[in-house]
Amino acid sequence: MVELIPIPLPVLVARLFHELERKKAVYDLPRWQFFKADPAFDLGISIHGHRAATPFGPAAGPHTQMAQNILLSWLAGGRVIELKTVQILDDLTIARPCIDMETVGYNIEWSQELRLEQSLEEYAKAAMLIEMAKAAGLAPGFPETVLDMSVGYDLAGIRSPKVRAFMDGMLDAQATIERLRGQIPAPYAHLRDLPYPTRLSDTVTLSTFHGCPPQEIEGIAEFLLRDFGLNVVVKLNPTLLGRTDLNSILHDRLGYTDIKVPDQAFAKDANWDQVQGFVNRLGKLADSLGRGFGVKFTNTLLVRNHKRFFPADAKEMYLSGAPLHVLAMTLIGRFREAFGDRFPISFSAGIDAANFADAVALGLKPVTVCSDLLKNGGYGRGSAYLKNLVKRMAALGARDIDTFVIKAFGQGEAALSGLALPAEREAACRASLLEGGDSRAAAGLAFDAWVSAALLLNTRVYAERVLTDPRYGADQTDTPPKKTGVALGLFDCQTCDRCVSVCPNDAIFRFALPREPIPLARLIPGDGGWKTETTGNLPITRPHQIGIFADACNECGNCDVICPEEGAPYALKPLFFGSLAAWSAAPARDGFFVEATDDGIRIHGRLAGAVVTLDSLDDGTLRYRDADTDLALDPADPEGSAKGRAGGPVDLARIRIMAGLGRAVTEETAVNYISAALP
Repeated sequence: MVELIPIPLPVLVARLFHELERKKAVYDLPRWQFFKADPAFDLGISIHGHRAATPFGPAAGPHTQMAQNILLSWLAGGRVIELKTVQILDDLTIARPCIDMETVGYNIEWSQELRLEQSLEEYAKAAMLIEMAKAAGLAPGFPETVLDMSVGYDLAGIRSPKVRAFMDGMLDAQATIERLRGQIPAPYAHLRDLPYPTRLSDTVTLSTFHGCPPQEIEGIAEFLLRDFGLNVVVKLNPTLLGRTDLNSILHDRLGYTDIKVPDQAFAKDANWDQVQGFVNRLGKLADSLGRGFGVKFTNTLLVRNHKRFFPADAKEMYLSGAPLHVLAMTLIGRFREAFGDRFPISFSAGIDAANFADAVALGLKPVTVCSDLLKNGGYGRGSAYLKNLVKRMAALGARDIDTFVIKAFGQGEAALSGLALPAEREAACRASLLEGGDSRAAAGLAFDAWVSAALLLNTRVYAERVLTDPRYGADQTDTPPKKTGVALGLFDCQTCDRCVSVCPNDAIFRFALPREPIPLARLIPGDGGWKTETTGNLPITRPHQIGIFADACNECGNCDVICPEEGAPYALKPLFFGSLAAWSAAPARDGFFVEATDDGIRIHGRLAGAVVTLDSLDDGTLRYRDADTDLALDPADPEGSAKGRAGGPVDLARIRIMAGLGRAVTEETAVNYISAALP
């Protein structure tokens, strides 16, 4: 496996604007898939005193670790960005592959793969990229964004100097921001003066291990509230349902009989009484400190690994997607029966374009997404959530989220019955429902109470509905992507580009090679000069090729699952590194590093383990070197032009492939992280 390496800010900025100009896209997301605000609808919500322009965002996970991921989430309409969970153990070796979206969702990843200081810088870079995108007019009218920290996993780690320094840096990132300003490339010097935020976040979602004792969860939340003055959300586990009810839903109602939750998951996790206790106490503490406190439903569900995709020693994995949606909504129903609308609830479990608006209508905020963004289309799926929400709002005559909550499930009239409004006021409210009038104006000061009553009724209706909705059943979700049975090749595949869209880190990119065969030939030295021996051709027939940018690829395996052919793109397609150091540090992986020289480009290559170097000069000539060879030649006439030494036959196909790759990823029209790094 290669190391995950953050892409430098100058490269991110250069690529952002090159791609926008040349391809009307940003990091492979076409501009037509960006979120487009409709000024007739106010999608804004309040998050612990901060305004977010939409209720949508990516959940803490693969979409919120790298700066480019976060900007892509934002371009898709995410305005509450739940950053990937960080912890004191920031030098982890996580088994690969780690994400399986073949049917529902499974993963074995659970924490950041970057050092804490790298994570802080990534989040600062992301905040700056968002401001640059605003300045470029990429999301007019809906700018307000909330970055939400996520920390774990125990009190000792969170109280450590390393994690405290991270949180201090999120609260005041001025030193980081000022250092990064100077890195913005000269062609974009005007962006150095933008008002970049230095308080990146003062809200935190607490993520704890499955099995974390309830007193530990409470202790961490209290520390974050008291010592750091943060607004705190505690993420809760689906095992709160209890073994009997959870298995009844999962197995009997939904039909996922192959999914087994280990007994210890129930034995170690906090139970319902314990959660009720610490939620009440933490709510009172937050009120006394003038801070916000809420809960999130839900964490992933720990299950036994019954599949073969993950490494054999991964005995357990984490479930997400459709079945988790039903479990989480059932828990929200129970939570609101116990607490009413006292605590804000954020949500992440099996959200997609079809149910996003329903979740918003329950007053959940934000409604975050992970699994669905890992499917075909990737970040491009995000704008559909908000489009569908606006359609639902328009059909009901609701111009803001609160009014939508009142009208979405037809419970608005029933919600009035418990408010004891004056007859005239109640009549005006009923008329606004029937005639499409202004419900906010009709209710006056009672509007918030009306919204609160409606969302409780909506929750009851929806929690019951999903239990019997066939779309969440195993027979609807257990169909894997179709495979052709054809082996994936280095330069040959369907070029369907699904792998490009599903990569959370934007590590997979397109490039063009001339559609002509590459001769499989050797240049053989002899006493009388050189001669060429040709054994065949390597056909190049596809309109474009697929490449992998190694620094941004963590070999999660998602491209393998979605690829219609047999084989993993991340393992089989040409691999390019962002620096000589990164290339040198991965001796087990074949791949390339391309850099500029005074008279052309230099390609450092590792092919079948052999280290080679090729200078592709501006005059069209090449200089090839390996352990036994130092040879200059003109590829149009290798026999007549070759000069130098060789310890044996020289593989001309290797030289031509390297030269072709080097030209392809650096040519004037190329848009990728390699070309963006060149002067």
